[in-house]
Amino acid sequence: MRVLICHRIAPTVVEAIRQAGHEVVQWTGPGPIPPGRLAAELRQADAALTMLTDRIDGRMLEGAERLRVVANVAVGFDNLDLAALAAHGGAATNTPDVLTEATAELALALLLLVMRDLPASMDALRGGRWQGWEPDAFLGRELAGKTLGIVGYGRIGAAVARRAAAFGMHILAAGPHPRTLAEGRWAPLEELLAASDAVSVHTPLTPATYHLFNRDTFARMRPGSYFVNTARGAVVDTGALLEALDSGRLAGAALDVFEVEPLPPGHPLLAHPRVVLTPHVGSATVETRTRMAERAWRNVEAVFRGEAPPDWLNPPERFPA
Repeated sequence: MRVLICHRIAPTVVEAIRQAGHEVVQWTGPGPIPPGRLAAELRQADAALTMLTDRIDGRMLEGAERLRVVANVAVGFDNLDLAALAAHGGAATNTPDVLTEATAELALALLLLVMRDLPASMDALRGGRWQGWEPDAFLGRELAGKTLGIVGYGRIGAAVARRAAAFGMHILAAGPHPRTLAEGRWAPLEELLAASDAVSVHTPLTPATYHLFNRDTFARMRPGSYFVNTARGAVVDTGALLEALDSGRLAGAALDVFEVEPLPPGHPLLAHPRVVLTPHVGSATVETRTRMAERAWRNVEAVFRGEAPPDWLNPPERFPA
Protein backbone atom coordinates (compact mmCIF):
# COMPACT_ATOMS: atom_id res chain seq x y z
CA MET A 1 0.00 0.00 0.00
CA ARG A 2 1.08 3.58 -0.62
CA VAL A 3 0.90 5.77 2.50
CA LEU A 4 1.06 9.54 2.22
CA ILE A 5 2.38 11.32 5.33
CA CYS A 6 1.62 15.00 5.02
CA HIS A 7 4.07 16.28 7.65
CA ARG A 8 7.04 15.33 9.75
CA ILE A 9 5.97 12.78 12.38
CA ALA A 10 7.82 10.52 14.81
CA PRO A 11 10.56 8.72 12.83
CA THR A 12 9.83 5.49 14.70
CA VAL A 13 6.32 5.46 13.25
CA VAL A 14 7.55 6.19 9.72
CA GLU A 15 9.98 3.30 10.04
CA ALA A 16 7.24 1.01 11.38
CA ILE A 17 5.12 1.76 8.31
CA ARG A 18 8.03 0.90 6.03
CA GLN A 19 8.83 -2.25 8.01
CA ALA A 20 5.22 -3.36 7.49
CA GLY A 21 5.97 -3.41 3.78
CA HIS A 22 4.24 -0.21 2.70
CA GLU A 23 5.53 2.49 0.39
CA VAL A 24 5.90 5.82 2.22
CA VAL A 25 5.65 9.22 0.59
CA GLN A 26 6.32 11.99 3.11
CA TRP A 27 6.15 15.77 2.91
CA THR A 28 8.87 17.19 5.15
CA GLY A 29 8.25 20.89 4.66
CA PRO A 30 8.88 23.61 5.23
CA GLY A 31 5.28 24.41 6.14
CA PRO A 32 2.16 22.46 5.19
CA ILE A 33 2.06 20.47 1.97
CA PRO A 34 0.76 22.79 -0.80
CA PRO A 35 -2.84 22.01 -1.81
CA GLY A 36 -1.89 21.19 -5.39
CA ARG A 37 0.78 18.77 -4.28
CA LEU A 38 -1.61 17.24 -1.73
CA ALA A 39 -4.27 16.64 -4.38
CA ALA A 40 -1.74 15.03 -6.70
CA GLU A 41 -0.39 12.74 -3.99
CA LEU A 42 -3.88 11.73 -2.83
CA ARG A 43 -4.63 10.45 -6.33
CA GLN A 44 -1.89 7.85 -5.87
CA ALA A 45 -2.34 7.04 -2.16
CA ASP A 46 -4.17 4.26 -0.34
CA ALA A 47 -4.00 6.14 2.96
CA ALA A 48 -3.07 9.61 4.16
CA LEU A 49 -1.87 10.79 7.56
CA THR A 50 -2.94 14.43 7.75
CA MET A 51 -2.76 17.41 10.08
CA LEU A 52 -5.22 20.21 10.84
CA THR A 53 -3.57 22.32 8.15
CA ASP A 54 -4.47 19.79 5.44
CA ARG A 55 -7.98 20.50 4.16
CA ILE A 56 -9.59 17.36 2.74
CA ASP A 57 -12.91 18.04 0.99
CA GLY A 58 -14.81 16.77 -2.01
CA ARG A 59 -12.71 18.70 -4.48
CA MET A 60 -9.48 17.40 -2.96
CA LEU A 61 -10.80 13.83 -3.27
CA GLU A 62 -11.46 14.03 -7.01
CA GLY A 63 -9.48 11.30 -8.72
CA ALA A 64 -8.33 9.73 -5.43
CA GLU A 65 -9.84 6.38 -6.35
CA ARG A 66 -7.40 4.33 -4.27
CA LEU A 67 -7.78 6.35 -1.08
CA ARG A 68 -9.33 4.25 1.70
CA VAL A 69 -8.59 6.21 4.86
CA VAL A 70 -7.57 9.70 5.97
CA ALA A 71 -6.10 9.57 9.47
CA ASN A 72 -5.80 12.95 11.16
CA VAL A 73 -2.82 13.14 13.50
CA ALA A 74 -4.89 15.34 15.81
CA VAL A 75 -7.88 15.13 18.09
CA GLY A 76 -9.59 17.87 16.09
CA PHE A 77 -10.95 17.21 12.62
CA ASP A 78 -12.42 20.49 11.35
CA ASN A 79 -10.08 20.17 8.35
CA LEU A 80 -11.93 17.03 7.19
CA ASP A 81 -15.19 17.03 5.26
CA LEU A 82 -16.60 13.89 6.85
CA ALA A 83 -19.60 13.66 4.53
CA ALA A 84 -17.42 14.00 1.43
CA LEU A 85 -15.08 11.30 2.70
CA ALA A 86 -18.03 9.01 3.46
CA ALA A 87 -19.47 9.56 -0.01
CA HIS A 88 -16.04 8.80 -1.44
CA GLY A 89 -15.94 5.54 0.51
CA GLY A 90 -13.05 6.57 2.70
CA ALA A 91 -12.81 6.37 6.47
CA ALA A 92 -11.85 9.47 8.47
CA THR A 93 -10.18 9.08 11.87
CA ASN A 94 -8.59 11.19 14.59
CA THR A 95 -6.44 10.61 17.68
CA PRO A 96 -8.47 11.21 20.85
CA ASP A 97 -7.20 10.60 24.39
CA VAL A 98 -3.49 10.78 23.62
CA LEU A 99 -2.98 14.55 24.00
CA THR A 100 -5.11 15.15 27.08
CA GLU A 101 -2.31 15.51 29.61
CA ALA A 102 -0.03 17.65 27.45
CA THR A 103 -2.80 20.10 26.55
CA ALA A 104 -4.00 20.31 30.15
CA GLU A 105 -0.45 21.03 31.30
CA LEU A 106 -0.15 23.86 28.80
CA ALA A 107 -3.51 25.35 29.80
CA LEU A 108 -2.42 25.51 33.42
CA ALA A 109 1.00 26.87 32.45
CA LEU A 110 -0.67 29.66 30.46
CA LEU A 111 -2.98 30.40 33.37
CA LEU A 112 0.02 30.75 35.69
CA LEU A 113 1.89 32.93 33.19
CA VAL A 114 -0.95 35.37 32.63
CA MET A 115 -2.23 35.59 36.22
CA ARG A 116 1.25 36.05 37.70
CA ASP A 117 2.24 38.39 34.83
CA LEU A 118 5.44 36.41 34.47
CA PRO A 119 6.31 37.41 30.87
CA ALA A 120 6.55 41.08 31.91
CA SER A 121 8.96 40.30 34.73
CA MET A 122 11.07 38.02 32.53
CA ASP A 123 11.23 40.66 29.79
CA ALA A 124 12.30 43.31 32.32
CA LEU A 125 15.05 41.05 33.64
CA ARG A 126 16.39 40.17 30.21
CA GLY A 127 16.08 43.77 29.01
CA GLY A 128 18.15 45.16 31.87
CA ARG A 129 15.23 47.07 33.38
CA TRP A 130 15.15 45.22 36.71
CA GLN A 131 16.56 47.49 39.41
CA GLY A 132 16.28 45.05 42.29
CA TRP A 133 13.48 43.94 44.58
CA GLU A 134 10.63 46.38 45.09
CA PRO A 135 7.44 45.74 47.09
CA ASP A 136 5.06 46.75 44.30
CA ALA A 137 6.87 45.47 41.21
CA PHE A 138 5.54 42.70 38.96
CA LEU A 139 2.45 42.04 41.07
CA GLY A 140 0.24 39.25 39.79
CA ARG A 141 -2.68 37.30 41.20
CA GLU A 142 -2.65 34.02 43.12
CA LEU A 143 -4.50 30.99 41.78
CA ALA A 144 -5.36 29.65 45.24
CA GLY A 145 -8.86 30.59 46.30
CA LYS A 146 -9.86 31.83 42.85
CA THR A 147 -12.63 30.36 40.69
CA LEU A 148 -11.75 28.77 37.36
CA GLY A 149 -14.53 28.39 34.82
CA ILE A 150 -13.97 25.53 32.37
CA VAL A 151 -16.01 25.79 29.18
CA GLY A 152 -16.07 22.35 27.57
CA TYR A 153 -15.68 19.63 30.18
CA GLY A 154 -14.43 16.68 28.17
CA ARG A 155 -11.22 14.78 28.79
CA ILE A 156 -8.99 17.85 28.56
CA GLY A 157 -11.34 20.05 30.58
CA ALA A 158 -11.47 17.43 33.34
CA ALA A 159 -7.67 17.14 33.33
CA VAL A 160 -7.38 20.92 33.70
CA ALA A 161 -9.87 20.82 36.58
CA ARG A 162 -7.76 18.24 38.44
CA ARG A 163 -4.65 20.37 38.11
CA ALA A 164 -6.38 23.63 39.02
CA ALA A 165 -8.01 22.03 42.07
CA ALA A 166 -4.56 20.95 43.25
CA PHE A 167 -3.60 24.65 43.19
CA GLY A 168 -6.53 25.41 45.47
CA MET A 169 -8.87 26.78 42.82
CA HIS A 170 -12.66 26.40 42.90
CA ILE A 171 -14.02 24.83 39.71
CA LEU A 172 -17.12 25.63 37.67
CA ALA A 173 -17.79 23.83 34.39
CA ALA A 174 -20.22 24.39 31.54
CA GLY A 175 -21.00 22.48 28.37
CA PRO A 176 -23.81 20.92 26.37
CA HIS A 177 -24.21 17.87 28.62
CA PRO A 178 -24.48 18.53 32.39
CA ARG A 179 -22.67 15.98 34.51
CA THR A 180 -21.36 15.33 38.00
CA LEU A 181 -17.80 16.58 38.41
CA ALA A 182 -14.94 15.05 40.34
CA GLU A 183 -13.86 18.61 41.13
CA GLY A 184 -16.24 21.54 41.46
CA ARG A 185 -19.76 21.75 40.06
CA TRP A 186 -21.69 22.23 36.85
CA ALA A 187 -23.09 25.71 36.15
CA PRO A 188 -24.96 27.43 33.33
CA LEU A 189 -22.58 29.34 31.08
CA GLU A 190 -23.93 32.73 32.15
CA GLU A 191 -23.36 31.93 35.83
CA LEU A 192 -19.89 30.59 35.09
CA LEU A 193 -18.87 33.72 33.21
CA ALA A 194 -20.07 36.05 35.96
CA ALA A 195 -18.52 34.05 38.81
CA SER A 196 -15.12 33.03 37.40
CA ASP A 197 -11.83 34.80 38.03
CA ALA A 198 -10.46 33.00 34.98
CA VAL A 199 -12.05 31.08 32.10
CA SER A 200 -10.32 28.26 30.23
CA VAL A 201 -11.81 27.06 26.93
CA HIS A 202 -11.79 23.39 25.88
CA THR A 203 -14.60 23.06 23.33
CA PRO A 204 -14.27 21.60 19.84
CA LEU A 205 -14.88 23.89 16.89
CA THR A 206 -18.37 23.28 15.51
CA PRO A 207 -21.00 25.55 13.96
CA ALA A 208 -22.45 25.92 17.47
CA THR A 209 -19.14 26.98 19.04
CA TYR A 210 -17.87 29.27 16.27
CA HIS A 211 -17.27 32.66 17.94
CA LEU A 212 -18.81 31.32 21.14
CA PHE A 213 -16.71 33.96 22.85
CA ASN A 214 -17.83 37.21 21.28
CA ARG A 215 -18.56 40.76 22.39
CA ASP A 216 -21.63 39.67 24.35
CA THR A 217 -19.86 36.75 26.02
CA PHE A 218 -16.91 38.85 27.13
CA ALA A 219 -19.29 41.52 28.45
CA ARG A 220 -20.77 38.91 30.77
CA MET A 221 -17.41 37.88 32.23
CA ARG A 222 -16.37 39.13 35.65
CA PRO A 223 -14.51 42.47 35.36
CA GLY A 224 -10.76 41.97 35.74
CA SER A 225 -10.88 38.26 34.92
CA TYR A 226 -8.51 36.24 32.75
CA PHE A 227 -9.12 34.22 29.58
CA VAL A 228 -7.22 31.13 28.35
CA ASN A 229 -7.78 29.34 25.03
CA THR A 230 -6.01 26.10 24.10
CA ALA A 231 -8.96 24.72 22.09
CA ARG A 232 -9.56 26.22 18.63
CA GLY A 233 -8.89 29.76 17.49
CA ALA A 234 -12.24 30.32 15.80
CA VAL A 235 -14.11 29.65 19.05
CA VAL A 236 -13.08 33.24 19.85
CA ASP A 237 -13.93 36.46 18.01
CA THR A 238 -10.47 38.01 18.06
CA GLY A 239 -11.75 41.55 17.58
CA ALA A 240 -14.10 41.17 20.54
CA LEU A 241 -11.28 39.77 22.66
CA LEU A 242 -9.08 42.76 21.88
CA GLU A 243 -11.92 45.12 22.76
CA ALA A 244 -12.39 43.37 26.11
CA LEU A 245 -8.68 43.66 26.85
CA ASP A 246 -8.40 47.30 25.79
CA SER A 247 -11.45 48.30 27.81
CA GLY A 248 -10.08 46.62 30.94
CA ARG A 249 -12.92 44.12 31.08
CA LEU A 250 -10.29 41.40 30.93
CA ALA A 251 -7.09 41.66 32.96
CA GLY A 252 -5.27 39.38 30.55
CA ALA A 253 -5.51 36.59 28.01
CA ALA A 254 -3.32 33.59 27.20
CA LEU A 255 -3.74 31.97 23.80
CA ASP A 256 -2.25 28.93 22.08
CA VAL A 257 -4.61 28.97 19.08
CA PHE A 258 -5.79 31.69 16.72
CA GLU A 259 -8.41 32.36 14.05
CA VAL A 260 -5.62 32.74 11.49
CA GLU A 261 -2.47 30.67 11.87
CA PRO A 262 0.25 31.72 11.78
CA LEU A 263 -0.53 35.21 13.04
CA PRO A 264 0.47 37.72 10.37
CA PRO A 265 3.22 40.24 11.15
CA GLY A 266 1.88 43.30 12.90
CA HIS A 267 -1.20 41.54 14.30
CA PRO A 268 -2.38 43.46 17.39
CA LEU A 269 -2.20 40.36 19.59
CA LEU A 270 1.55 40.10 19.06
CA ALA A 271 2.39 43.36 20.82
CA HIS A 272 -0.44 43.51 23.33
CA PRO A 273 0.99 43.99 26.84
CA ARG A 274 -1.62 41.83 28.55
CA VAL A 275 -1.58 38.87 26.18
CA VAL A 276 0.53 35.71 26.51
CA LEU A 277 0.97 33.79 23.26
CA THR A 278 2.28 30.35 22.33
CA PRO A 279 2.35 28.97 18.76
CA HIS A 280 -0.21 26.10 18.89
CA VAL A 281 1.95 23.86 21.06
CA GLY A 282 -0.75 22.17 23.16
CA SER A 283 0.34 18.69 22.10
CA ALA A 284 4.01 19.56 21.60
CA THR A 285 5.75 16.99 23.74
CA VAL A 286 7.86 14.13 22.45
CA GLU A 287 5.62 11.63 24.20
CA THR A 288 2.33 13.03 22.93
CA ARG A 289 3.38 13.60 19.33
CA THR A 290 4.70 10.03 19.19
CA ARG A 291 1.45 8.63 20.62
CA MET A 292 -0.58 10.69 18.14
CA ALA A 293 1.33 9.28 15.16
CA GLU A 294 1.11 5.74 16.55
CA ARG A 295 -2.64 6.02 17.04
CA ALA A 296 -3.18 7.44 13.56
CA TRP A 297 -1.22 4.53 12.10
CA ARG A 298 -3.26 2.00 14.12
CA ASN A 299 -6.39 3.42 12.50
CA VAL A 300 -4.86 3.00 9.05
CA GLU A 301 -3.75 -0.55 9.83
CA ALA A 302 -7.29 -1.46 10.86
CA VAL A 303 -8.69 -0.21 7.55
CA PHE A 304 -6.01 -2.10 5.62
CA ARG A 305 -7.08 -5.28 7.45
CA GLY A 306 -10.70 -4.68 6.50
CA GLU A 307 -11.70 -3.76 10.06
CA ALA A 308 -13.49 -0.74 11.50
CA PRO A 309 -10.87 1.76 12.69
CA PRO A 310 -11.03 2.43 16.45
CA ASP A 311 -11.44 6.19 16.00
CA TRP A 312 -13.85 6.20 13.05
CA LEU A 313 -15.42 9.64 12.57
CA ASN A 314 -17.70 8.92 9.59
CA PRO A 315 -19.15 5.41 9.96
CA PRO A 316 -22.06 4.44 7.68
CA GLU A 317 -24.63 4.77 10.46
CA ARG A 318 -23.73 8.46 10.78
CA PHE A 319 -23.27 9.12 7.07
CA PRO A 320 -25.54 6.71 5.16
CA ALA A 321 -25.05 6.45 1.42
